[in-house]
Amino acid sequence: MELVHQGKVRDVYADGDDLILVASDRVSVFDVILPTPIPDKGRVLTALSLWWFDQLADLVPNHVVSATDVPVEFAGRAVRVRRLEMLKVEAIARGYLTGSGYAEYAATGQLCGIQLPAGLLDGAQLSEPLFTPTTKAPLGEHDEFIDFAEVEKTVGAETAGAVRDLTLAVYRRGAELAAERGIVVADTKVEFGHTPDGTLMLADEVLTPDSSRFWPADQWKPGGPHFSFDKQYVRDWAKGSGWDKTDPGPELPAEVVEVTRQRYVDVYERITGLTWA
Repeated sequence: MELVHQGKVRDVYADGDDLILVASDRVSVFDVILPTPIPDKGRVLTALSLWWFDQLADLVPNHVVSATDVPVEFAGRAVRVRRLEMLKVEAIARGYLTGSGYAEYAATGQLCGIQLPAGLLDGAQLSEPLFTPTTKAPLGEHDEFIDFAEVEKTVGAETAGAVRDLTLAVYRRGAELAAERGIVVADTKVEFGHTPDGTLMLADEVLTPDSSRFWPADQWKPGGPHFSFDKQYVRDWAKGSGWDKTDPGPELPAEVVEVTRQRYVDVYERITGLTWA
């Protein structure tokens, strides 16, 4: 196999007509890969994505070919997938205002050109989920918010409309299923690509702790702070460490590694109802 791409978390290998998508234990914050891995992280991301792909199959086709026909050394954290022409847009849906979305709102009163009500607190639930796309920046650079018109210019009006509608549909389905299990999905990022015949497919990962913010529903309140079953714990530690957010990143303390691993496992078990092995 040939390594054709290495992202912040995933490595992509070419294998005949397919690709092998391998989720590593790497963790990145502020677009910097930290030197300390999180044990089991790649396996959790892979298993949870596969579970969600099944739950979403009636909404949108996905790129998965096989979860078992992968090299033995990658078993459990890799999937065989179709080759797609990936869209150069990060498709994000937000049901709650937090993170970079809240920072943008606090600075401008808007998000992706959408005017929002004044006085919203960090973690406020929006009146309806919003499609808040960003650019897809190269490794080490930062994504920037863009409005829907910019998405249309980037991928075409028809595809832009389909991506918006599917992103919101994925979010709503995910939020509904997670809510039944006591989890708030604050926001999520998904990626799409086209097959050679033009079919739009869901790709990469979906509704994982790397691509989403998961909060326990019984602890959510506007204004925060927000307990997160995702890498927000690492972000919060990094913010308080004195690090200047430039490469290289700091080593993570053992306790931060263990807490982060446990939160990934906990949300997997809560959402799927399965016991992590």
